[in-house]
Amino acid sequence: MILSDTFYEFAQPLMRQLGWPTLLCHKLEVDAEGFVTRHVLRMADQKRHAVNALRLLNFQVIAAGDSYNDTGMLMSAHAGFFIHPPESIVAQFPQFPVTRSYPELKAHIDAAAEKLRG
Repeated sequence: MILSDTFYEFAQPLMRQLGWPTLLCHKLEVDAEGFVTRHVLRMADQKRHAVNALRLLNFQVIAAGDSYNDTGMLMSAHAGFFIHPPESIVAQFPQFPVTRSYPELKAHIDAAAEKLRG
């Protein structure tokens, strides 16, 4: 599942290439000429709320993010990791392991999943 602060209208080409994974993000409203008239946020802090809802459904959640807007999600997940974060965010949130490559992130996710399995 992808939780993003992007908009469906921007993400659709990438989601098509990825085989249409579940994406929860925001929406743009466009007029008849194709101009954006407004943006519609799903809800404030939607990533954290989504993780909390998944946990209430008894899912174990491992999350990864790259910036400040991901920290609520990372805090709510059973395990959370940064991937390519700015150094200012690393300094502010030292509790989250930092990964600098996708293989490194995958290794952290695999280790967290193993730990959660017991």
